[in-house]
Amino acid sequence: LDEEGNQDESLESKTLSAEDQVKDHSTGTRVVAGQIFLESGKSESQSEDEEDFHSQDEEKESSLEELNSLEMSNLLNKDLEEVEIKSPVLTAIGGTADGEPCHFPFLFMEKEYAECTADGREDGRLWCATTYDYKKDQKWGFCETEEQSNKRRQMQEAEDVYQTGMKILNESSKKAQKKEAYRYLLKAADMNHTKAMEKVSYALLFGDYLKQNIQSSKELFEKLTEEGSPKGQMALGFLYASGLGVNSSQAKALVYYTFGALGGNLIAHMILGYRYWAGIGVLQSCESALTHYRLVANHVASDISLTGGTVVQRIRLADEVENPGMASGMLEEDLIQYYQFLAEKGDVQAQVGLGQLHLHGGRGVEQNHQRAFEYFNQAANAGNSHAMAFLGKMYSEGSDVVPQSNETALQYFKKAADMGNPVGQSGLGMAYLYGRGVPVNYELALKYFQKAAEQGWVDGQLQLGSMYYNGIGVKRDYKQALKYFNLASQGGHILAFYNLAQMHATGTGVMRSCHTAVELFKNVCERGRWSERLMTAYNSYKVGDSNSAVVQYLLLAEQGYEVAQSNAAFILDQKEASIVGENETYPRALLHWNRAASQGYTVARIKLGDYHFYGFGTDVDYETAFIHYRLASEQQHSAQAMFNLGYMHEKGLGIKQ
Repeated sequence: LDEEGNQDESLESKTLSAEDQVKDHSTGTRVVAGQIFLESGKSESQSEDEEDFHSQDEEKESSLEELNSLEMSNLLNKDLEEVEIKSPVLTAIGGTADGEPCHFPFLFMEKEYAECTADGREDGRLWCATTYDYKKDQKWGFCETEEQSNKRRQMQEAEDVYQTGMKILNESSKKAQKKEAYRYLLKAADMNHTKAMEKVSYALLFGDYLKQNIQSSKELFEKLTEEGSPKGQMALGFLYASGLGVNSSQAKALVYYTFGALGGNLIAHMILGYRYWAGIGVLQSCESALTHYRLVANHVASDISLTGGTVVQRIRLADEVENPGMASGMLEEDLIQYYQFLAEKGDVQAQVGLGQLHLHGGRGVEQNHQRAFEYFNQAANAGNSHAMAFLGKMYSEGSDVVPQSNETALQYFKKAADMGNPVGQSGLGMAYLYGRGVPVNYELALKYFQKAAEQGWVDGQLQLGSMYYNGIGVKRDYKQALKYFNLASQGGHILAFYNLAQMHATGTGVMRSCHTAVELFKNVCERGRWSERLMTAYNSYKVGDSNSAVVQYLLLAEQGYEVAQSNAAFILDQKEASIVGENETYPRALLHWNRAASQGYTVARIKLGDYHFYGFGTDVDYETAFIHYRLASEQQHSAQAMFNLGYMHEKGLGIKQ
């Protein structure tokens, strides 16, 4: 093992142990999963881990840490420990003591060395002494051959180039600088740096900051797959599934997805979850779907802070074309400016609204804690209890802008709660539940959560549910827990979905239902960080880059996002994507309309009828068309479908006249 190998091992075991602490909560059925460990002061390495998780903004997966079952991580830990204990006995190469074992520690220039060093050499090759005192005995040899040395230095250089690129990428939101960053990443990728190759291959696939090039990305994915990169395997599976740059083959796709998932790639797990759920290329199996979705949901739930995670913008291109801006829930520029104008004039509601928009990001507003903090401060100074409560939240979570402080948070929560504000009440509840800035007091926590829940505040409902579920401060009561989780889930709280899913999956307090559990876990998974891709795809489409948009939507469609399935179908249906061959367009669109329709999207169901009626991408088949129209009219009472049925009855198409 060269020096780097050892370092990697120790790093790996560090991250594992930090993740393990997390895992204990999230794999068990103790539903506090999402919350417990979020509340606990994170250990150093854990928060670094999370940081790292966030910075891989595109694909968001972690490597080893994913292996869900605790047994796996224990096994891994064992392996790692053994590696550390049996650090190989190094034998000196060349020098004055060829073939003798290195002596650690050894003394050189009045300094003790516990491992090989390059000190005192111009060429950077690692060496060691074979006796304790180098000066006295002058016995030494190299720790690596010249070839190994060169290779190690090349890898180091590639790593430096990669880190430079990533630093630029993460620190700036300007397009020109991101392109600059990709120049570094391309250079590192040419030097065979795995992570750089992963970044570059995805950028080429989606056309992010590099010119879209399916062929080049495919070559990189194949290279990565040979190296055993789960990201590469997942992406290659996607290419085979969607027939991009290769002839489509669902069997090959399944193989690559499975390898990717075994390597811990979350997106691959999500795709497999969807495939087992919908029976695509595999036998339908609710239990298999549950296994995959649950694993991903554990990660998503543990990645969500108290603010409830990112808002997913589900914009339908079909609706967007009919009435731009309406369906999308995006705020137009001038509307935001109008709010800003009101806020500057001292309109408190506008200040609170803008504060929340900037705190969570979404609706076309970039997340910006600094701005959020300023808006909340203005409103709080004007005596707005909601703003005080949100300042409390910001202080209790802490960020680069707002230093974490339980004391300050407590003051704001108290002020807000005294004014009867539910957000403040639930904040105080949290303080008493976890003893932040006050002694732990379950009765008071319960009291404040009840107050907040009565006012319909989702966090209050969620925490109240948790207290009943775990029997903290009250007698354990699954029926009550269920009631409050259901309430919180109606408010769209993602941890409520997660907790309900766990209850249905294990049959705790309810009849076990795999089907319900999968649908709930699926919902949680679709709120993961990869959902941001829906926005980038939409933006690509808006600026007229349909090829880039369609590939992004196709990947999200594989992950089971219904809105991505119908958007991909829509772009294909409009014949806007030149990347898909002319004669492939309709059959592909048909496939995705079909998947979207089976997830209950009416427009897609009618499209299926149309395709069979006119023979787009399939043979003309009036009977099948009739069945689709009838489904749309019976299940979703679609007027268009009823009209089509009437027409078919009148003309005697697919049905007796």
